[in-house]
Amino acid sequence: QVQLVESGGGLVQPGGSLRLSCAASGRTSSINAMGWYRQAPGKERELVAAITSGGSTNYPDSVKGRFTISRDNAKNTVYLQMNSLKPEHTAVYYCNAKGGSNWSGNAFDAWGQGTLVTVSS
Repeated sequence: QVQLVESGGGLVQPGGSLRLSCAASGRTSSINAMGWYRQAPGKERELVAAITSGGSTNYPDSVKGRFTISRDNAKNTVYLQMNSLKPEHTAVYYCNAKGGSNWSGNAFDAWGQGTLVTVSS
């Protein structure tokens, strides 16, 4: 089992910055990728950033140049640096970890509890 705990959400003014943290515990050696998703009210949950155990990153075009994902493997922690925030970025942000193997039948998706980011004056 892998457990994820997010922190760093809160209220920020438009144009401000925020850094989210996600600490993983449990069987962290089985994780092969981690990422951040967000879900705004009435909308689908969407991927905003991902990083593999090897350090490769992936972003949708909507956040490239604005959000940056990074990872501290020694601390089993992934970060999401969010800059130039806009009100439309307001959402619950969830940390995600993927690991295991589909062929072995032990593939998993682990989710944090979510942290609310509110961008407002």
